[in-house]
Parts: sequence; C-alpha cells; structure tokens
Amino acid sequence: MNGRPGSDKGADGGGDVERVAGRRSSRLRLRAAWMYYVEDMTQSAIAEALGIGRVTVVRLLADARALQEVKISLARDIADLPRLEFGLERALGIGEAVVAPMAGPNSDPIAVVGAATGQVLMEIIRPGMRIGVGWGRTLMRALDVIDDRPMAGLDVVSLLGGIAFVKQYNPAEFAWRFASTFHADCYLIAAPALVDSAETRRALVERCGIGQILDMAERLDAVVASIGSVKETSTSYRFGYVSEEERASLIAIGAVGDVLYRYFDIHGNPVVHPIDERVMGVGYKDLAAAPIRVLSSGGLDKIEAIIGAARLFKPTTLVTDEVTANAILDYLTAAGEMPEPLPAPKD
Repeated sequence: MNGRPGSDKGADGGGDVERVAGRRSSRLRLRAAWMYYVEDMTQSAIAEALGIGRVTVVRLLADARALQEVKISLARDIADLPRLEFGLERALGIGEAVVAPMAGPNSDPIAVVGAATGQVLMEIIRPGMRIGVGWGRTLMRALDVIDDRPMAGLDVVSLLGGIAFVKQYNPAEFAWRFASTFHADCYLIAAPALVDSAETRRALVERCGIGQILDMAERLDAVVASIGSVKETSTSYRFGYVSEEERASLIAIGAVGDVLYRYFDIHGNPVVHPIDERVMGVGYKDLAAAPIRVLSSGGLDKIEAIIGAARLFKPTTLVTDEVTANAILDYLTAAGEMPEPLPAPKD
C-alpha cells in the first residue's frame, strides 16, 4: 500500500475534537487509514463518510502513522478485517459491520461473535435507554465480556417468550441476566416463544398482561437480536420448537432464516407462514423502527440467513466472524450481487 502526504488541499473549519474511546477509537482510526491509503479517498470524503470533521480525520491519520499501523503494507490483522467490514457494509447496505477474528476456519464462531457483540453493547448502552433484546447462544456468550455496572434508568424489554424445556443451558435467560448486569429493570414475556394457536396468543396478550410488554416494544431506543437459520443446527429446531414438518414447509416457501421467529427469504422479504400467528413476540415493524438495531450471528450455515436479515432489517450494526464474512462476500460475488467499487471522490 503506497502512502501519500498527510495533508489535503485546503481545510474545513474543523473544531471537531471528538475522540471515541477504546475500541471504537481504534476502529475509527483504522477505517480512516484504510479509506485514505487503500481506497485513495480524500480527507474531506472520509470525513463525510464517517460523519466526523476533517480535522479529526487528519488527527486519526497522524495517530495511525505514529502507531506504525501505516507502513508499506498493512498487517493482515489490521487490513483484512476492515476490508471485510467495508465489503459487508457496501454489499448489504448496512450502517456498520463488526467482523470478529477467528483462530482458524474450524473454530467455533459463537464464542468470538458473542464477545464482539458484548463489546458493541457496552458501547451503545446509555442511562435512560429502553433496549429490547432477543435470546440465543450467541447473545448468551456476549455476557462473558460485559462488565457489571449500574446504569441509571435503563429498561430491558424481552422481545420474545421463553423455553419450557432446556438442555444444559437456557438461551432465553439472556434478558434478565443482561438486565441484572446493569442493575436495570427487566420486562419479560412470561409465555413460551411459540404457543399452540393464534387463539392462545390472543388470550395471553389480552388477558395476561403480555400486551403491555408488547406495547413497550413499540417505543425502543435499541434492539439486539441474533439471526437464526432454517437448518437443522438452528436453536429453534434443536429445542423442538419448530418441527421437521414446519421447517420443511418454511424452506418450501423460500425462508432462509429468522429473527425472533419472524422468517424471511434471502431478498429480505417476510414470508407468510402459519407460525407467525403463534409467536409470542414482537413483529417486523417494531424491530425495524428502533433507531439502533444490532444483529449478531456467525457460522457457514447462516450465510443466506444473515444476508436476508441484513436486507430486511438494515441493522445499524451487524456482528459476525471473519470466516462467515468472507463466505458472504463470496456468495454475493458468485451471485453477481456485489456492487461496483466506488470511484475515489476528489476535492
């Protein structure tokens, strides 16, 4: 990667001295360096793309050089992850991709994606926030890296009912364990994730107080959920909530995955299925309406599910692992669905 002088023609008024702490600062610095030295973007174009001032871009580039992150070439651990993140953002039209490094192609993605999700959550949580959460194995692993700290006025709202029978662990525990970490109030849907009929769902919503929880989900500041697949490895199938007959019927109408038992196809279109009327949880619109939308998933069995979920919900942050990210970009390239590279903007 060839460098070029650290200054641009002219200068904007600046005054933006915002610095993002911790990992976010590091990521922002590397993104700026990648855009400048690899994509040949001007500092003004980088400032616009990242939503920061040009003075901040100059400082980020100077810091990257001082930290020896910018050399003749970028080290793999610095260069490859931003490449994958930028690729996913551009290909899927999402706000931000966070790609977690993997020790090897056969490593378990749940652990690393969960850890990266936990870091993202620590960055977005603020006092007075109302956050809606799903559950699953990946989100449970996020708890491993979240610090126990009080957060005044934080409300945690469960977006889906739970599981009656568990094996070794209960992925539906995420909501209250997450809330207890921040000493927050927690609102749970005290019902199974799927009930036996639409009539049962209606009765529980209208007569058992669950309607109040679902009403809270219409006014969320943020949502965080994992992405499920329709493969035999999915949590819903393994726990027996979705039968083989139902799974086969979902696949037959084009379903590739789900978020909170809301199924969709690879193009990001909801699929209509009788299971929709039995879900004790929120719908597509409530999830998509939250200003902050974090979706988290990894694994080669979820490539199509992640693509469909990203197209449907347009997450502000998508968290996955580097093996899955590579596979998604390869899939989209083979399908002829990768956008053309953007020309370098010029002042």
